[in-house]
Amino acid sequence: MKLALLGYGRMGKEIEKIALERGHEIVLKTSSQDNYDISEADIAIDFSIPEAAFSNISKCINNNIPVISGTTGWLDKYDDVVHLCKEKNGAFIYASNFSLGVNIFFELNSQLAKMMRSLEQYNVKIEEIHHTKKLDAPSGTAITLAEGIIDHSDKKEWALEDTKSNEIIPIKAIRTPNVPGTHTINYDSEVDTIEIKHTAHNRKGFALGAVIAAEWLQTKKGVFTMKDVLNLK
Repeated sequence: MKLALLGYGRMGKEIEKIALERGHEIVLKTSSQDNYDISEADIAIDFSIPEAAFSNISKCINNNIPVISGTTGWLDKYDDVVHLCKEKNGAFIYASNFSLGVNIFFELNSQLAKMMRSLEQYNVKIEEIHHTKKLDAPSGTAITLAEGIIDHSDKKEWALEDTKSNEIIPIKAIRTPNVPGTHTINYDSEVDTIEIKHTAHNRKGFALGAVIAAEWLQTKKGVFTMKDVLNLK
């Protein structure tokens, strides 16, 4: 498989290592938003910046190149990408986190939210910890976790702050050096606490999941998620 890496920062370099180990070829490595030729690639992996993601993804779809994206902070244009992908009969996957373990954690989070729905004595909150170079807060993973709770509870929205409203999920975002990513869901009551947690030890899990997603998407058409890749539906 010939891969284009759109965004060649820390994640791009980690993806390159995993891809080469799995026998793939890197035909393009770029951090440019516009000035690159993607025609030699079988598939593209976008881990760029929010300002470049939509342009990168659109360019791939318009050139009939399947693309997966792990860039967060651009989702106000997600529906536009879905429309373009359907119009061009393209192939696209977005995930806030490609780690296989995190995607299992997403499912655990949703199942726990269903079980906790009728237990009004518990207050839920989310905490996420990342390295100081992470550009967005809260993390896309934390937002996905919050949305998973909202889908299966009476919560209405999330907020990046403490809140006294029972309809809002508070998310605490902590930035500290050399932390790949830790996410905790906490249900607290007067008598006890229920907590689930995912801790990434390094970036390899994110990179491996992205390459596996690319391998899966290569022969597909449509808009998919990691639930499709991992057959979690």
